[in-house]
Amino acid sequence: MERQFSVVGYWLGLISAALALIFRALAALNIIPPHMGAPGGLALSYLSFMHGAELFLLVAIASACVGSRTQKP
Repeated sequence: MERQFSVVGYWLGLISAALALIFRALAALNIIPPHMGAPGGLALSYLSFMHGAELFLLVAIASACVGSRTQKP
């Protein structure tokens, strides 16, 4: 079970990091990022994806560490 958390967390972290880089590049080029909801809604921020990447990668690391401790030799 810990291995599955580790793998899913790793891939979600990579996807979030890639989206953060894309949205940051759009912001640097002064291109308006997509908005949520109705026209004129809140813009998606690259920081949201960066924080998500950090969270998912930490989950992957933590579950890998727990999984290595609980495995029987």
